Amino acid sequence: MADLQVTFITTPEEMAEALVVRMRVFVEEQGVPVAEEVDRYDTDPASNTTAVHVLGRLDGVAVATARLLLDAQKGEYPHIGRVAVLAEHRGRGFGVAVMRALQDEARRRGFAGITLSAQLHAIPFYERLGYVVRGPVYLDAGIEHRDMDLAFA
Repeated sequence: MADLQVTFITTPEEMAEALVVRMRVFVEEQGVPVAEEVDRYDTDPASNTTAVHVLGRLDGVAVATARLLLDAQKGEYPHIGRVAVLAEHRGRGFGVAVMRALQDEARRRGFAGITLSAQLHAIPFYERLGYVVRGPVYLDAGIEHRDMDLAFA
């Protein structure tokens, strides 16, 4: 994983790179409609105060991304979502790297933990990072999910 560079997205060009990764994973691979994949949190990062995005690049090429939504109500955790790693790069720790970058950012901002909506197949990945399942199974974009939380110690 030494070659993966994880950075915070600060330009529209970097946001476009992240969206390419997300389109391949969520739209092409999983069949999520584009209208459900891209939303108000995916605007120009210079003017967006409600989300922080990260991009993982391998040898300068975007291979992983994720975002942290900052508009949690008082006492609630912010939400990590749109965690995506290109299929040919999975199993190499890149998902962990983008998750850790956002967890560190949430801690730095003073949040007490993080919540996320996990696709059922991804629950073991998040459990290895310390997340705990909460609530029933539900459909999001036609895919079964469960909520998970990580409380910071």
